[in-house]
Amino acid sequence: MVQKLLTYMIIDKYMSSIDNSVSIFLKEQQSCLERLNPYLKTIEEIISILLDARDNNKMVFTMGNGGSASTASHFVSDLLKTAITKNSNRFKAISLVDNIPVNLAWSNDVSYEQAFAEQLKNFCTKDDVVIVFSGSGNSPNVINAISFAKNNGCKCIGITGMSGGKLSKLCDLTIVVPSNDMLQIESTHTTLCHCITNAIRKQGIPQFSYE
Repeated sequence: MVQKLLTYMIIDKYMSSIDNSVSIFLKEQQSCLERLNPYLKTIEEIISILLDARDNNKMVFTMGNGGSASTASHFVSDLLKTAITKNSNRFKAISLVDNIPVNLAWSNDVSYEQAFAEQLKNFCTKDDVVIVFSGSGNSPNVINAISFAKNNGCKCIGITGMSGGKLSKLCDLTIVVPSNDMLQIESTHTTLCHCITNAIRKQGIPQFSYE
């Protein structure tokens, strides 16, 4: 009986701690999203740039490290399928994180810092769109890639957090999530991608329904 009571007390302790951490995280996430209101115009401009790239058969490249790499891939997935509208061009988009052998080859033979920039040299042309996801905005490989893209006439977009880092000074448009918590930043980045995808779908008749 005593053992059961102790077990229940321990479970109750952990459940209380979990409930508290979940509540705090969700409140902080809500706060992050609310504090993006000053970026509404920037988000609209990003959507316009993407639509222009789609309509003019320009490429969209995405990249990031760690969790931001998965966001880069996720966003390309949405652009290539979810964002399709009837009687419109389809997006031409590539996530530079997805070809593992190519990334390993450049990282091994040159340096990890040049892995994304070297891939852009194969593909990018003037007026293509390059989108970087980075929590800190300071990762050398994305900074080198965005510098190359900018010097070659690409439209450069940064989705970052914390202070914005070096990325915010290099990109044509930047959204800085107002948080120093990487989990909050990455969660907000995903929400921003879905917000942009949803807005693109609303500009026409979506080919796929998710309602």
